[in-house]
Amino acid sequence: MRIDRDASSSTLLLLLLCFVFMIISHNVPSSTAAANPLLFNCTSKEEYTPNSAFESNLKLLLSSISSNTTALSKGFYDYSVGTDDTNQVYGLALCRGNISLDICYTCLEKATKDILYFCPNKRDAIIWYEYCQLRYSYYMFFSQMVYSADQLPPRNVCQHNVFNPTNFYLIEYMLMVNIIDEAASSSERKFATGETTINGTGNVFGLAECSPYISHNHCSICLFNAMDDISKCSSHQGGMVLGRSCNLMLQVSPFKGRIDKHIYFVIPAAVLLVLLLAGNYGFYLWRRKKRKERQEDEEVRRNMLQGDEVLDDFSELPFINFDTVKVATGNFSDSNKLGEGGFGTVYKGTLQDGKEIAVKRLSRRSRQGLEEFKNEVILIAKLQHRNLVRLLGCGIEGEEKLLIYEFMSSGSLDFLIFDPIKRSQLHWATRYQIIDGIGRGLLYLHEGSRLKIIHRDIKTSNVLLDEEMTAKISDFGMARIFCEDQNNANTKRVVGTYGYMSPEYAMQGTFSMKSDIFSFGVILLEIISGKRNNSYLMEYGQTLLAHVWSLWNEGKALDFVDPWLISSSSRTEILRCMHIGLLCVQREAADRPTMSNVIVMLRCDSRDLPQPKEPAFTLGRVLVKTDQSTTVICSVNEATISNDMPR
Repeated sequence: MRIDRDASSSTLLLLLLCFVFMIISHNVPSSTAAANPLLFNCTSKEEYTPNSAFESNLKLLLSSISSNTTALSKGFYDYSVGTDDTNQVYGLALCRGNISLDICYTCLEKATKDILYFCPNKRDAIIWYEYCQLRYSYYMFFSQMVYSADQLPPRNVCQHNVFNPTNFYLIEYMLMVNIIDEAASSSERKFATGETTINGTGNVFGLAECSPYISHNHCSICLFNAMDDISKCSSHQGGMVLGRSCNLMLQVSPFKGRIDKHIYFVIPAAVLLVLLLAGNYGFYLWRRKKRKERQEDEEVRRNMLQGDEVLDDFSELPFINFDTVKVATGNFSDSNKLGEGGFGTVYKGTLQDGKEIAVKRLSRRSRQGLEEFKNEVILIAKLQHRNLVRLLGCGIEGEEKLLIYEFMSSGSLDFLIFDPIKRSQLHWATRYQIIDGIGRGLLYLHEGSRLKIIHRDIKTSNVLLDEEMTAKISDFGMARIFCEDQNNANTKRVVGTYGYMSPEYAMQGTFSMKSDIFSFGVILLEIISGKRNNSYLMEYGQTLLAHVWSLWNEGKALDFVDPWLISSSSRTEILRCMHIGLLCVQREAADRPTMSNVIVMLRCDSRDLPQPKEPAFTLGRVLVKTDQSTTVICSVNEATISNDMPR
């Protein structure tokens, strides 16, 4: 889930004050581990009636958590009280993985009292402390991974400026990748810490933690999204993200010890009052914003259901009955799940006539999901091309929003090209066919259709393959329409996937056809090497673009090629494609070719190609000076707002 840029300033004040007191009291001893909470979240609209059955069940649940030391021996405890759906209460207590049982018990004992004080009459609430967190709800949430816009964003707190940014961010990234992988791979306690030392900076400490009930994959997604949010701290050295399903902390300590030892918080009553007032004001602003969004959403649904001017140009697009889709997907069963992303889940379905379909079920509460739905329906229904995924229909019923596509039996490109076994079966002729198909799809978007479309999220997981291995571009939720004479645009909300983003888009929010060309170049190089762009930092200590540029200049270009292709008789064609890839990822947008030029280059003699200039992102992190002389630092990993799987 991405951090909401419109979050109220009062909430930010609350977070900063918490962090200031953490720094001040870092070495202040305390007789108890039960400090004041770092944060609490009780903004749910759902409330229970005082003296009701729900309140009784809630108090029984909290009492059980605070008194059951045996159950807490594993460091976490889930429990439910009640039998009927209306009044049943579910609770989950989670302690940090490296603290003693006594500290865990003391922390949770305080949490069970504080959560009722800070969140009176709420049917859903969560509270975070340094050593533990506690959540209860009216629905069973234990195995759900929540890190998307249908919940309040995680709380991200930035720390001090970095002394040596370039060195720091490369080491930081490698450290956190190892910690996240260790936490996600844990069989029971999804928790890990790590540390390293950076000359001139100090000791770097990291901590990653997930709810014990979510899957390995969901834990990784949650923590990498959290890492992406910490990277928004710009030129600062880390921070913390507190979420419903995962927590991530990163800190540099020049003189002190670990962040996971002897950190205590002393918050005077006066400051607590300020925090409460700020929280109440932030809650007021949040409610006002949500009320406005609901009104806008209702207007969109009404317009689309009534078939007003939004759908006038493509009335042939059918609205499919929600019950029909439920039957086709087995009531959206997990066995039919093809993938899961930031906006919703994709399922395989079979209609009564035997036709196979892919159904994207957008998140019910996601504001971004509604915008993506509008965008994708409006755009794809007007676009018809062999190398674009075809939209068969859509559906709206209440909060449900469905997009129905043709089913792509071979899945997504990343599912094949990055799998050691499946990749060995992708001979160069097939890979070249895929490259050509992606190029032709982009050419149609940029120059061939009556609309000029900028996709903005071209990546391997958004390239789907049919049974004949024909490449088709998918996911147009982030796409934008350009006027005939328009060449570029700017946005304050950068969306997409680091690693595939062009430098001008990642740093300044400027996007154009040339930013799609950059993404195409990265995919082309990944297809040739058979490796993900973010794997090169771990293997070679440099980005994919830095690595291929170095080999190209040293005359060792074949060292970059997937070993399965080395014996190919098409070495000349492979090297030409690598040359084209380097032209597409050049630092300056003006130096990159157009898509029509790329299609021509794929069939011309390599001797006719211009020499490429140095690509962007030749360091693990890239520093750019804006017009206001502000340093912007952006990760080049593959953290993303979505995690699409083959479908």
